[in-house]
Amino acid sequence: MLHIFGYLKRSWKSVAVIIVLLVLQASCDLTLPQYTSNLVDVGIQQSGIDHAAPRELRAETMDDLTLFLSDAQRQEVMSCYEADGAGRYVRTTDREATLDRLDEILSMPMVALSELAARGQSADDLRAGLESGALTREHLRGLLTGMREQMSGMDGSTITQKAILFTQSEYEALGYDLADLQMRYLLTTGAKMLGLSLVMVLAAVLVGLLASRTAAELGMTLRRELFTRVVSFGNEEMTKFSTASLITRSTNDIQQVQMVIVMLLRMVLYAPILGIGGVLRVSRTRTGMAWIIGVAVGAVLLLVVVLMQLAMPRFKRMQVLIDRLNLVAREILTGLPVIRAFSREKHEETRFDGANTDLMRNQLFANRVMTCMMPSMMLIMNVVTVGIVWFGAQGVDLGRMQVGDMMAFISYTMQIIMSFLMLAMISIMLPRAGVAADRINEVLSTEPAIRDKAKVKDDAVQEWKGEVRFEDVSFRYPDADADVLEHISFTARPGQTTAIIGSTGSGKSTLLNLIPRFFDVSYGRITIDGVDVRDLSLHKLHDLLGYVPQKGVLFSGDITSNLKFGGDAITDEAMRRAARIAQAEEFIEGKLEGYASPIAQGGSNVSGGQKQRLSIARAIAKGPKIFLFDDSFSALDYKTDAALRRALSAELKGATHIIVAQRISTILHAEQIIVLNEGRVVGIGTHETLMRTCETYQEIARSQLSEKELGGMQA
Repeated sequence: MLHIFGYLKRSWKSVAVIIVLLVLQASCDLTLPQYTSNLVDVGIQQSGIDHAAPRELRAETMDDLTLFLSDAQRQEVMSCYEADGAGRYVRTTDREATLDRLDEILSMPMVALSELAARGQSADDLRAGLESGALTREHLRGLLTGMREQMSGMDGSTITQKAILFTQSEYEALGYDLADLQMRYLLTTGAKMLGLSLVMVLAAVLVGLLASRTAAELGMTLRRELFTRVVSFGNEEMTKFSTASLITRSTNDIQQVQMVIVMLLRMVLYAPILGIGGVLRVSRTRTGMAWIIGVAVGAVLLLVVVLMQLAMPRFKRMQVLIDRLNLVAREILTGLPVIRAFSREKHEETRFDGANTDLMRNQLFANRVMTCMMPSMMLIMNVVTVGIVWFGAQGVDLGRMQVGDMMAFISYTMQIIMSFLMLAMISIMLPRAGVAADRINEVLSTEPAIRDKAKVKDDAVQEWKGEVRFEDVSFRYPDADADVLEHISFTARPGQTTAIIGSTGSGKSTLLNLIPRFFDVSYGRITIDGVDVRDLSLHKLHDLLGYVPQKGVLFSGDITSNLKFGGDAITDEAMRRAARIAQAEEFIEGKLEGYASPIAQGGSNVSGGQKQRLSIARAIAKGPKIFLFDDSFSALDYKTDAALRRALSAELKGATHIIVAQRISTILHAEQIIVLNEGRVVGIGTHETLMRTCETYQEIARSQLSEKELGGMQA
């Protein structure tokens, strides 16, 4: 899980911009319910009058209201109004804080005047009482206190509504068109809501764009880093991670991480902002129903915990099952000819069905858990909505709440629950993505056992000749109990052919693979022109070598791209010369497109012998100092084999040739033949010498050549 957040550090600038946009989006989203409440409470119920403090009022009304005010309050009110000389007072401020203060001061006097009017009395009666001394201003303020105590069961907004009814009457007396006032308020508020919606949509689109771009770039970077690391792996690491698993990690796992990163940036960051904002807004509604949100959030958290307990083990197992399916599919597709030859199609189909069924069952269980989530969440949301309407309607009936406040409370509650829903959805997906991230990081954190030293000796030799020396070399595979090669010592000199022969399993290919450092020696050392191969950079070492594997490997493209695989510096002339030496020129030019003829993946559209000759030509075109042939002539007929060896001797005289061979005929004329038996050197010399001195070589020779072919060279 931490790895996913670690990946996001690379794109911190984009993440910062996304957070700013999400805050903007959440602000708009959280403001809309309040505007909806205002449309109902102010626009419809209050005819568009949003404050009890009138914009204008008659002079006599001002006098009546100030009867109930203290000197300080009267001074405060009069500082916000100005007489226009026509018997009216005009409000001089629109500051929201000032208007709220005026509402607080004037609301109860307005309610008091309304109550007097309902009783058939007027402010003149109060004024007369003041003049006669029957009443004092303290009595009037006491009257307001008593009325406030009588209305203590009502919400403050209800008192404000009664005051606004007084303001409506005042506007009517002044000749205001209340319908026009209401329509202007509705249109203005609607325009603000539309503007907020457009800003919210724009922010959401930009967040989606940035999140997708960030995730795509991270996915591309991870694939590049993963591929670069895998390319640097040796045989030990490739054995640890199967090819099928590495393919899954490079594709499916990174896709999982990429998808979750989009959701993290789009939903996980947005959910807390929306949830916290919703809680703050709800706390301002003063509805007394906050406990409903607590119950809803508790139910959601309980549901999430239960679902995660059920789903997490399945998601963790998902990637292992995908690896297994890929492995089985790859083995079947690779070995299809053998499967058909042994009529094992049904058996392999059953094996594939087993892996496929296991994956299907695991996915079905996880999907069923996910399927249960949404209906459960919707049930919780609907029950909560019904609860809010039930208890909210009682509050409206008792005068403690307005309809708009109840609607806003419902909206904020849904936003809070939706934020938890978003977190719940991502919490179900995160375990699988966390497993995928761990698998990716496992590859990225694996250091190749074979790598360059901190200080290499690439410039230790001015002119490389290509002399290869084995000095008491022993080797054993990792975790093996015994050495595969023991105390190997010999020298392969430039201009000479050194052949390695032995029975199957004697260690021939292993010995050859130590030179390019596909493995590192366990004891002793291998040198090129006196420099230990471990002291050279891998690039320099491989630049000196021309390696032809036992199984020819070609890449999709054409013949030219395969022959010039050694580098862009290879000229057409060098390519054609290499093809001629490798005895490949005839069949290449026999093709309709010649060197531009296409090569299918793996070279499946050429024969085994052609594939080997193209592989040999590819190594020759590179122009190395040392040629390593790992039984690279096995697919050639005797005539082509002999012609190719003659061409190699004639054309590449200055290079060192090291050949692993199974056929005696391939190495008859080698200057040095090394005979291996069970990982040990049992003979070194020419063919004639070994036929006299090495029993193992004699057995191999007699098993392949007739007495006539051996002639007088037998011991």
